[in-house]
Amino acid sequence: MAGFEFIDNNGTFKIKDPDLQSYLYFPIGSTSGMMGSVTPDLGGDLKTSQNTFFLEPVSSDNLHNNRSTRNFWIATDDGRLYSATGASALQNSRKFTEEKDDLTITCGLLWHSAERLINGTSIKTNVTSFVPVNTDDQVELTKITITNTGSSDITFTPTAAVPVYGRSADNIRDHRNVTSMLNRMTVTEYGVVNDPTLTFDERGHKLNTMLYGFFAADGKGGKPVSFCPVAEDFIGEGGAFDNPRFPVTGTPSSRSGDKANGFEAMGAARFEKAMLKGGESISFVVVLAIASKESYKDPSSLESLASKYLNTESFDKALDDNRKYWIKKNNIRFRSGDKDFDNWMYWVAVQPILRRIYGCSFLPHHDYGKGGRGWRDLWQDCLALIIMDPSDVRQMLIDNFGGVRTDGTNATIIGSGRGEFIADRNGITRVWMDHAMWPFMTMDLYIRQTGDLGILDETAPYFTDRQIKRGEALLDADSSIAASSGSVIEHLLLQNLAAFFDIGEHGSMRLRGADWNDALDMASHRGESVAFTAAYAGNYRKLAAILRKYGAKTGKTSVSLASELEMLLGTGCDLMAYCDKVKTGLSGDKKDYPVEDLAKDLENKAEAIAKHIEENEWFTDSEGYSRFNGYYDDNGRPLEKGGQMMLTSEVFTVMSGIATDDQVADIIKSADHYLYSAELGGYRLNTNFNEIKTDMGRMFGFSYGQKENGAVFSHMAVMFGNALYSRGYSEAGWKVIGSLYRHANDFSSSRIYPGVPEYFDPRGRGVYHYLTGAASWLMLTVLTEIFGVKGEFGSIRFEPQLLPEQFDSEGKAGVDFEFNGKPVSLTYRKSGEGSGIKSITVDGVLVSEGTKILPEEKIGQQIEVVIG
Repeated sequence: MAGFEFIDNNGTFKIKDPDLQSYLYFPIGSTSGMMGSVTPDLGGDLKTSQNTFFLEPVSSDNLHNNRSTRNFWIATDDGRLYSATGASALQNSRKFTEEKDDLTITCGLLWHSAERLINGTSIKTNVTSFVPVNTDDQVELTKITITNTGSSDITFTPTAAVPVYGRSADNIRDHRNVTSMLNRMTVTEYGVVNDPTLTFDERGHKLNTMLYGFFAADGKGGKPVSFCPVAEDFIGEGGAFDNPRFPVTGTPSSRSGDKANGFEAMGAARFEKAMLKGGESISFVVVLAIASKESYKDPSSLESLASKYLNTESFDKALDDNRKYWIKKNNIRFRSGDKDFDNWMYWVAVQPILRRIYGCSFLPHHDYGKGGRGWRDLWQDCLALIIMDPSDVRQMLIDNFGGVRTDGTNATIIGSGRGEFIADRNGITRVWMDHAMWPFMTMDLYIRQTGDLGILDETAPYFTDRQIKRGEALLDADSSIAASSGSVIEHLLLQNLAAFFDIGEHGSMRLRGADWNDALDMASHRGESVAFTAAYAGNYRKLAAILRKYGAKTGKTSVSLASELEMLLGTGCDLMAYCDKVKTGLSGDKKDYPVEDLAKDLENKAEAIAKHIEENEWFTDSEGYSRFNGYYDDNGRPLEKGGQMMLTSEVFTVMSGIATDDQVADIIKSADHYLYSAELGGYRLNTNFNEIKTDMGRMFGFSYGQKENGAVFSHMAVMFGNALYSRGYSEAGWKVIGSLYRHANDFSSSRIYPGVPEYFDPRGRGVYHYLTGAASWLMLTVLTEIFGVKGEFGSIRFEPQLLPEQFDSEGKAGVDFEFNGKPVSLTYRKSGEGSGIKSITVDGVLVSEGTKILPEEKIGQQIEVVIG
């Protein structure tokens, strides 16, 4: 099986016959809010929100079930009907024979191009699709070029065809037929516009506010000759979307000004018959648009939006602008001895941007939720933003703290506007015990990168709702809640200190609704997460260091914080008493807390956790392998001491520094023995428990090797690699990262386009592609640990852990990136066998020898670091 081949240094790749693989899809979207996905035959869907789908919503299995796709038909004079996208009954019937079409896909950053030679003909088609950027226009653009590769003339009738679903995803199984009766289609000069009368919801119907427009023209802007605005007329009696009647007969036809009401909408535009001599080509452009009626009052005004793109010159310019935009936006490039790895990482780097566009929904595998991101996603995606585009990140971080409650918990869903939060997607009262950990991890990177300690003094509100006592109660409806606010450092301390006291009977933090692993969601009473208790200990140590740096830089010996915070200092807090005190908001009374006392309190808490975990959770199993137990189930039993292993349990004991060097070595041996599977991409998330543990979580109901139950789960695998690198275990760390890369990049195994998926299934297929927090952590690990570019409060500290094979033939490796808004091109040059920093040269000038720190004021565009 042939795989993809990178053809430049911008991640552009080609792949032959991808239509022989299932579940392939590619994202095309933009910051305008238009979100699309395309398959090799232009399946997929298109939408701007849960309630505004242009194309019928698809899940992964719809990709091979659904015939309701984008299409362009070629009806030849000899009575044959071919699809430029390959989505015809005839062409599908030939797929597994020697008569299969010859298909090559070429993709770059968010553009998709399919070149097809239709078997048995001299017809070659090229179909290129993308969503334009640098505009508020919510449109998808497609150019279709048909070429006669033979010597004889060919004559055919072209028809552009796209079914217009035009409503909420909820209506797939909620009054699908009834909602078609709301449709009002108007034929325009170039297409069909659907303007439904209502949005259907039995909780309360509303007037429709959106238009859905299909428009088409030939490459010179020429108009179609007729249209078909009704789906059942397009397919014809007895027909189907992959074998329709209208492209053959042209009937029934409609003209500009005609209307059709109360049926499923269709965008179909028939053009004049075309004749191509040998070597000649003809092009067409299709525009799919979603627009608010506030901006575009009627079909003709929406057509004026589309007309900007309805010729090849405008299309080509928009595509060129698109390419330039994404190359500039994706501004981190690695240069190593493996060019495929460099290009693969270029795709990984764009994935956090995709999460900002799509949220955690709206791609075929991500068929849950209704858009938006979760709390954890918000903070982890900021990791990549700090690295790639720090210009707007400061205020974003401050705004993000507005989701924190005064009891240390937080809202779980991010709203559409900055600083807007929703308590829970499903209106459930619940708490994830790991949520308070992520904000500081992100702030730590930001502060070390920028040196901006002043952000700790900025003010943010607290989130208020009726959930109190860390999810254990709801406030009475007649109780009033006072608006509260506090500094960023107050938010950070309140979150982390409250978590310390939320402990279970075995001395680790209560699991509550779940931790990072959402599928550990059935142990809210007696469940405990030792793993994330260790992670909090790492936070405490780093937060103490940040506080001391803050004091030293500002000259402040104390900081003014909420008086209630005093209850969380020391080790004797009654957490529920604290929660009861702040349930209607903070009093507003402030108290001065010595910075050193706060730092020592955090360190004391970290040491208490470390001592407890070391004494109670380290064990050796019956096979002689040693590691930490990371969980207790809802019956109060340790999850792993019976011989099982969870990767998460080891990641945070290593990352936090709780594990000694000898223990790290033992953990690596255990992980290699119990979890490593080279053929599946590396380290599994857990061993097979062979039990449906309803006292732990839904993950144990999944088949082993699927999702959270024993898959190679990229996010935690990458964090394992990060933890190993952070402790200096570069070879073991690269085994983790390299295994993921090699498997993902091997199309015959992973069956995905370049990038890192959420996980690899039991057959090695990458699934839930593109929208995964693994991408941010992978970028962070490769830049800061492998290439060793670490922020040092505005300066750069170089601590590369590159292995010999990661240098090129000239002994060089490097990375182009932005550091605090400054473009930097860094090159490491190997000189000798050592691994220390010999010298640092900036813009051709030697600035230091024998030190790994480059001061902020000396950072330039061209940096060479000699290693030896």
